Amino acid sequence: MRTLTAVFIILALASCACLPGQTKAEKGETTAFPTAQSLLGTEWILEDLGGAGVLDRVQATLAFPEAGRAAGSGSCNRFTGSVEIGKGEIRFGPFATTRRACVPAVMDQEGKYLKALGEADRVAMEGPYLMIYSKGLEKPLRFTRKG
Repeated sequence: MRTLTAVFIILALASCACLPGQTKAEKGETTAFPTAQSLLGTEWILEDLGGAGVLDRVQATLAFPEAGRAAGSGSCNRFTGSVEIGKGEIRFGPFATTRRACVPAVMDQEGKYLKALGEADRVAMEGPYLMIYSKGLEKPLRFTRKG
């Protein structure tokens, strides 16, 4: 009977490792590290803001239009700035942004998104997702490729 109970406990624990929403790293799987060259010319849509989800019908984006540059929509305003990518690490320089005003919920999401990018330190590709890890967030920013 003990053996059967132990088997059920092991199976239960193993099934927890496959719950939706977990990253490959959380499941113990390996990740690929994108290079500056592999991200060049790509554009991404924010799907998850460090475990907090994103607002419906509001699109936050991230693009890599040219070497060493990042741009996108914060949710309300456009932004642009420098970026350094290498060996699984990513660092964004200060962003220049437009100054439109939107409803408070959108402005709040934009503030959190731009802060997370500003504090980003790691980047990975997990399947079709671009994952950007930021200091102070338990989970990464998760993006899907636009287009």
